[in-house]
Amino acid sequence: MKSFETKNILDDLQARIAQIIEATPAKDVEKKIRALMTQTLARLDLITREEFEWQTQTISQLRDEIAMLQTRIGELEKQTSASENKSA
Repeated sequence: MKSFETKNILDDLQARIAQIIEATPAKDVEKKIRALMTQTLARLDLITREEFEWQTQTISQLRDEIAMLQTRIGELEKQTSASENKSA
């Protein structure tokens, strides 16, 4: 939803800039502003909301898996320790 809201905000900004430019003799200013906005947004290295959600879900799954593996390692260490104590 955020990307939709961001798109609406940028569309609104573009429309307002277009209105201002139409009232001035400098018609090429719109092209320059669009190019500037495009370059600026390209440098931000943004991701889509869907990609962000996917990454968040993947990280959550990996955390769960790490917790499970840590628990399993703890159990194995206890078993190893117990069998070493019986041997001694």
